[in-house]
Amino acid sequence: MLNMVHFLKKVLKDKLTDIEISKLYSSFDIIGEIAIIKIPESIEEKKEIIGNSLMDNIKNVKSVFSQSSPVRGEFRIRDLELIAGKDQTITYYKEHGCIFKVDVRNTYFSPRLSTERIRISNLISDDKLQNQKDVVINMFGGVGTYSIIIAKKNPQCIVYNIDSNIHAHVLCQENAKLNKVENRVFSIFGDAKDVINSNLSNTANRVLMPLPEKAHEFIDEAVLSLYNRTGIIHYFSHVAAKNKKDVIPEVEKDNELKFKSYLIDLFNITVVREVGPRIYQVVSDIKVM
Repeated sequence: MLNMVHFLKKVLKDKLTDIEISKLYSSFDIIGEIAIIKIPESIEEKKEIIGNSLMDNIKNVKSVFSQSSPVRGEFRIRDLELIAGKDQTITYYKEHGCIFKVDVRNTYFSPRLSTERIRISNLISDDKLQNQKDVVINMFGGVGTYSIIIAKKNPQCIVYNIDSNIHAHVLCQENAKLNKVENRVFSIFGDAKDVINSNLSNTANRVLMPLPEKAHEFIDEAVLSLYNRTGIIHYFSHVAAKNKKDVIPEVEKDNELKFKSYLIDLFNITVVREVGPRIYQVVSDIKVM
């Protein structure tokens, strides 16, 4: 993710007016050789100028797409319009010593979660209380980014990566091979509820739930998947708050309600980012006892 404030002023100063530049959003995504930018409707006629300027000034970028819809639907995908370069939505992305094949049109992927991915991986490394091999279930695993980073950093760890998007499932299989963890990262195609109820109950000591829009609907299955119904859940959610300092008490109240059927210890809350006006993406690290 690049900061546009100074970068775009520099590369567009002779092509757009200061008013037009001020209308652009404050950030955009670089995923391998692809740049994805949101362009306000008021300056949409300048999209090709913006796209070509980005491609000319960012090393290795071969394609620039305008995001023409919000992330939506079961698979959290978005509409993309090519505004510069090659019409190629598959690329390779590197993060934390791993490489991932990503399809930005047909799967959900965000480079903005890089810090959270390594944070959770490090928690597994730092956890000295486990006397057994770590078994992790990633209920909404996508192309395998969390799962593979965890497996690479924790050689004794087994990860089950579940996703209902066939494109993500296939890419996770490819990515596990690319990173030489195919014997420890297992991609499973299907709905997380169905997969856990039929095959993965009483299995894991750690569960990831990286679907903040709908994770609350899968809490019972997350607990069901834990060995003896005890272990760690990384629960992702969207929480409304007036400002960042008010997020924590709102999260505590929300988790108390969502996990009311279980005895839990909420031992950490991470505010990942603001995803809308006064809407924050949050990860709660929860011990189920």
